[in-house]
Amino acid sequence: MEAVNVSGLKNNPSEALRMARRDVVVVMNRDKPDALMVGIESSGVLEAPGVRPALATALFRDGHLSLVRAAHLAAVSVAEFAAHLSRLGIPVVQLNAQEAERDLDTLDAWLAKS
Repeated sequence: MEAVNVSGLKNNPSEALRMARRDVVVVMNRDKPDALMVGIESSGVLEAPGVRPALATALFRDGHLSLVRAAHLAAVSVAEFAAHLSRLGIPVVQLNAQEAERDLDTLDAWLAKS
């Protein structure tokens, strides 16, 4: 087990990540354990059944990954991942009213040219 304090984590996060790839890292805050860092690839967590799709889904839903990157993490095609999201009721495309109106205007203009 490795340990790093909060200031060391702030000053050199890449070193803490390297340590987490080798072993569990305890993040200390004022001499008290505050968090754990675990390298998910080296621990094999991503290879457990259902973990990749669940992680990709959560990261996409919360806006941390694009659709393509989330599909790649889930190890499925973009179409399969989009269908997966739809089954869960998670919108694949999130537009506000103004963006949707602009897209419809663009579609109308494109159809008028056809």
